[in-house]
Amino acid sequence: MPLSIDLRDTGQRDSLSPQATPLHVNDNRPSLIGMSREELGAALADAGVKERQVRMRTQQLWHWLYVRGASDFDDMHNVSKDLRAALKSRFTIARPEIVDEQISADGTRKWLLRFPPRGAGRPVEIETVYIPEEGRGTLCISSQVGCTLTCSFCHTGTQKLVRNLTSEEILSQLLLARDRLGDFPARDTPAGAIVPAEGRKVSNIVMMGMGEPLYNFENVKKALLIASDNEGLSLSRRRITLSTSGVVPEIYRTGEEIGVMLAISLHAVRDDLRNELVPINKKYPLAELMQACRDYKGLSNARRITFEYVMLKGVNDSMADAKELVRLLKGVPAKINLIPFNPWPGSAYECSSWEQIEKFADFVNHAGYASPIRTPRGRDILAACGQLKSESERLRKSERLALEAMMIAGHGEA
Repeated sequence: MPLSIDLRDTGQRDSLSPQATPLHVNDNRPSLIGMSREELGAALADAGVKERQVRMRTQQLWHWLYVRGASDFDDMHNVSKDLRAALKSRFTIARPEIVDEQISADGTRKWLLRFPPRGAGRPVEIETVYIPEEGRGTLCISSQVGCTLTCSFCHTGTQKLVRNLTSEEILSQLLLARDRLGDFPARDTPAGAIVPAEGRKVSNIVMMGMGEPLYNFENVKKALLIASDNEGLSLSRRRITLSTSGVVPEIYRTGEEIGVMLAISLHAVRDDLRNELVPINKKYPLAELMQACRDYKGLSNARRITFEYVMLKGVNDSMADAKELVRLLKGVPAKINLIPFNPWPGSAYECSSWEQIEKFADFVNHAGYASPIRTPRGRDILAACGQLKSESERLRKSERLALEAMMIAGHGEA
């Protein structure tokens, strides 16, 4: 049975990492998290730091935020008390509020996070998922509250778009996960201590959570450049994957301006079917999408594009579909992730049989493309691919029972 820890309105601090400070939902101070170095320098100048010290203090704060994972100014032991007080009065570096934490039977964790209002808006909630695997740990990060794409097989797409997440809110998901997993140095580690870069529990991040990342390009870009900065969080760009349903103009920009690994939510090999499954295809059809993939900067056998393909019984899983997939990808260094469909209440699709998935995978593999079948993770807590939907739209008991029935039926078929 999955473990659920409801932290709603309790003010409970993170039990695994005492340095993690929850964000009060009514806090209207701007956050320093997610700022570029230039913006951080301007914030320090605004707090009274002399011009000749701005560069040094910027680097100091950058280290505390992204190497040490500080979430409270008082933890910055080598920053003067006066400066800490000035910063605290103007800014925040606190984490989002954890409304709920669920731990799957397979070790997958899902956090429901609440962010404070922006402008005249209201507090919003999003979901973030951590997937532990042999030799690595992957964090699935959301880029929007809800989604505007309405892909017919995706649970997230049934939640209307509320707004884009800011660079701070995107980055805070990574910081909070590292807090929760004990991935930052202990609070009492000396300020000058060398912090090891290896052995981290969060070794990879994927922009595959709620929303279409390339419809929030600027904030996603800013957050990922900070995540990959070698003087901070220091994630290799080869360990960062951005998944898109096919926003063609921003695919080119992603290669040029961010340089991370690319994943395409493909799911169909014909325009007529993809128009139904992934409606953005009507705007950017397969020919345009595949050209953008062929032109992706840095594409090589060492930097392949991942094509995600959800297996839907009787819809896109025939051997004719497999043959057309191979033809479509000809000349593109690629890997195909075959994803058994993850059920959710009200979905109109069924997962392909395990036998058919294996036949499909064997054909693609024999054609020269790696085609691993993704092991479903976190299904019991609705944390699997296509299942994320913030619990601001909560499942009724009847819907949960329906989900359990579908899971039991799916397990019997497999």
